Amino acid sequence: MTKKLCLFTIPLIAALGVGCQTSTSQEAANSNTPANQAQPGPDNSEITTAVDANGTRTETRTFKNNPRISKVVVTTHDGKKTVKVTSPSGEEKVVDTTEDVLHATGDKVADAAGFVADKSEDVAGETKDKTKDVVDKSKDIGDKVVDKSKDVGGKAVDTSKTVGEKGVEGAKKVGTETVKGAKKAGSAVKKVIP
Repeated sequence: MTKKLCLFTIPLIAALGVGCQTSTSQEAANSNTPANQAQPGPDNSEITTAVDANGTRTETRTFKNNPRISKVVVTTHDGKKTVKVTSPSGEEKVVDTTEDVLHATGDKVADAAGFVADKSEDVAGETKDKTKDVVDKSKDIGDKVVDKSKDVGGKAVDTSKTVGEKGVEGAKKVGTETVKGAKKAGSAVKKVIP
């Protein structure tokens, strides 16, 4: 009986040893995979991958400083992909896209989710447009001022020519009157002196 018990116990212990060894090998293989370790991704992001006991694969891409998007989670189960996008404010949307959201830019993913850009960017854009309008109007006003100053300058030149001509005519008249006066005074002096 002892022989039978030993013959029966030895294979049983061997089977248990093999079973434990297989379990330990799987745990070792799972711990060596890069799952749950952050890998650097494009557009200043990190990508982590995890596979649960049911075979569901979850890939999470976390953006470090994108103002429109904070996280993308791609869950694959039985060949079906679900893409969930999260905004910095915590709003979540399920996105139906053919885009590779794990490698696309954050702005493309945010556009696919319908997350709009920050309103301050819109205000900055409008301000820039308004500034262009003001600059254009200033150029128009500057051109008009230059044209008016040319007109005023031309009139001033014309007026100064007229004034100059009249001044010359006046000076000539005064000169001839002075000569006439001097002749009269000279003849009067001759009459007084014998």
